[in-house]
Amino acid sequence: MLRTLLTAVRGPAVCVGRCFSSEVSGAVSTLTGFSSPPFSTEASLYVHWPYCLKRCSYCNFNKYIPRSDNQDVMLECLQRETETLLKLSQVSRGRDSRSSLALHYRWLVLETLLSLRDDDLKVLGRDHNSQHALQTVAEARRLCPGRVSVDVMFGRPGQSVASWELELDELLSVCDDHVSLYQLTLERGTQLFRQVQKGQLSVPSDDITAVMYDSARRILQKRGYLQYEVSNFARNGAISQHNMSYWKASQYLGVGPGAHGRFVPRGEGDVCREARTQTLEPDVWLREVQQRSHGTRRRIPLTHLGLLEEVLVMGLRLIDGITHQHWQLFSPRADLYQILSSSSEVQDLQQTGLLILDDRGLRCSWQGLALLDSMLPTLLLLLEAYITQGLDNNSGSLQL
Repeated sequence: MLRTLLTAVRGPAVCVGRCFSSEVSGAVSTLTGFSSPPFSTEASLYVHWPYCLKRCSYCNFNKYIPRSDNQDVMLECLQRETETLLKLSQVSRGRDSRSSLALHYRWLVLETLLSLRDDDLKVLGRDHNSQHALQTVAEARRLCPGRVSVDVMFGRPGQSVASWELELDELLSVCDDHVSLYQLTLERGTQLFRQVQKGQLSVPSDDITAVMYDSARRILQKRGYLQYEVSNFARNGAISQHNMSYWKASQYLGVGPGAHGRFVPRGEGDVCREARTQTLEPDVWLREVQQRSHGTRRRIPLTHLGLLEEVLVMGLRLIDGITHQHWQLFSPRADLYQILSSSSEVQDLQQTGLLILDDRGLRCSWQGLALLDSMLPTLLLLLEAYITQGLDNNSGSLQL
């Protein structure tokens, strides 16, 4: 079945509050039970809305300033492409498995960056102030009580650890039950990147942002938010169920200009999961959907190794990591012990307290989660070496 008919249409990943699913399995420690078999008929749906009123100085998303009011046409084509991909993937249409293709979208788009510093909002190219942001969050909480997530950004130009801690403490007084932390990244081609390169602005060093991240985790913990993923925190069980499908390497359909998806096109008789990318430019995407009911531009079949790499990279973002049972869904003939336990590098990571490989599975420690990016290259090389040496033969039937 479709786990979520719509993830709220998002702008840049660091600037949107959104409605989200509050269906949870209980405490964070039970999240390991959330899994979807490779041959599952379940999938999530990601819908990309390509238009913004203006481009923020830090944004490199697939966003465009609309030249005309064609929202009705865009909505019609989004639904049409959704119907096409549903047929192609042969996932269920809903919990009751009805065959109707009528989709009902619940959209909450909040073009709001929650930061309480008006000067910072101007630097980032936002066209609202902190008071507008707070009003928007309050309205969202009124519309969707207990189901609004707030994204907060750190590592902004001129920001210090002290100002960040004070700001976060203030923000949590208006937040709902879900908070996502994002470090500002300088993307090539953006206005902010050019400003920093020219010395017009400066951003905190990596050492400072590491302290900011660690202090934020501790502040959130004290305020009752449990960390369940590298960047995500929840209280009262308000875990983002839609995003869990990504971190658990489940299937998802990508709809809209530039959207990405991962699913098995069973409607064509295939058994291999594909990585799909839709056409980037909205005008071209619209024409393609009108002509052939979808705007898929690129299809790349995922190899068994490619799939396992995604399971590893995404799964280790979770505080509970990857259970042996979940890994076995994708690699029934080679478990995590076989692939990793004999490695001296993995043994060193375990001895330094950054990585844990035990009867539960593979996961990062509290300290290790902050250093995940530095550990992944080693783990991916070990996985590649194991697979390419032929120790996982006869697994081709599970290339999903």
